[in-house]
Amino acid sequence: MLGAILGDAIGSAHQRTKIQDFELTTPNSHWTENTIFILATADYLLYGGEYEESYSRWYEWYPQIKGGYNNSFSEWAKTNGLKPYYSCRNDVAVRAVPIAYAFDSLKEVMEEAERSALVSHNHPEGIKGAQATAAAIFLAKTKAPKETISELLSNIFGYNLQMSYKDVQKSYHYSALAADTVEAAILAFLHSTDFEDAVRKAIFLGGDAKTLAAITGGMAEAFYPKVPKSFQKWGWELLDEGQQDLISEFQAEFIKTEARQARAA
Repeated sequence: MLGAILGDAIGSAHQRTKIQDFELTTPNSHWTENTIFILATADYLLYGGEYEESYSRWYEWYPQIKGGYNNSFSEWAKTNGLKPYYSCRNDVAVRAVPIAYAFDSLKEVMEEAERSALVSHNHPEGIKGAQATAAAIFLAKTKAPKETISELLSNIFGYNLQMSYKDVQKSYHYSALAADTVEAAILAFLHSTDFEDAVRKAIFLGGDAKTLAAITGGMAEAFYPKVPKSFQKWGWELLDEGQQDLISEFQAEFIKTEARQARAA
């Protein structure tokens, strides 16, 4: 989960910029609404209730954040999630990241991702984006080969994951839609060699960098042996104590001890 938050913060300084050589951590880097959504999902998975209650509650706790929230979500949260607003924006995909760790089968992960989406993003592409993100991270977590991940996600969701990264990078343009963002984020992960390379490739696409890098970072953290300690320390210090406590509680509940030890090694 921290990998997605790191991607969010790193990408925040490079929105809409096709940049290849850049400092990963800058004074302008900060977590965004993506991180709030991730934490709200983790909160629900730990303590229960209703998804709409958790998303609304975290919005109330952090109403004024750098970069702000999109207007549709803000209005929805102010009504305590009274009814979904048929969105297919990419924020629905980011918030599904923790779901991959809380269940033991791909079927359960996809069902829960759909539940998380339906409370607000009940557009078919919104649901698909949430399911694909959670499924990709679940498969990465179980160390499925990239070829298997690519084949399964292509078959289930109809994504074109046979494209070369070079072709994607040349043609990609900014989009806040789940359909565009999730497919591109998966491709960045599939063509990466480690966590840092995955985040760089996501940002180099030149789109919604914070969301692309958050999704890709979530996959990369699950797949590769460990996230560099320097990045973990930097990202951890961007968070407040309450956010840190929730992540620690989530890890203790859902991430196996041996996996945490491997990351710390």
